[in-house]
Amino acid sequence: MRATIDWTGKAGFKATSGTGHSVQMDGPPDHGGENLGPRPMEMMLMGLGGCSSFDVINILRKSRQDVTDCHVELEAERADAVPAVFTRIHLHFIVSGNNLKENLVKRAVSLSAEKYCSASIMLEKAGVEIGHSYEIREN
Repeated sequence: MRATIDWTGKAGFKATSGTGHSVQMDGPPDHGGENLGPRPMEMMLMGLGGCSSFDVINILRKSRQDVTDCHVELEAERADAVPAVFTRIHLHFIVSGNNLKENLVKRAVSLSAEKYCSASIMLEKAGVEIGHSYEIREN
């Protein structure tokens, strides 16, 4: 896996993945940024949410669950000192579908957290406390 980061001026950076996709990142105005994109730490948090969501949807599809939507709300706390690393992150999954089995949704969230989500497992090994919860909404 590869990526490049190019400075775009002031506190802005363009990140490009090895597959050719790019996203603009920027710093806050009080640090010279222009608020033209997410902060780098926000990108890390969004990456965690995307990684875990990918797993949950994959697992539920393989379990033949009729999922129509998956929404994840992430909340993170960071250290007050520099470096302002994440200290705690909570992911709350809202899974919608038809006749979803709670035990399979619970299993999918657990498998992602404990076995498949590389981002989550990596952050936990770095000392970040990560919690998960879920709710099911029937269509």
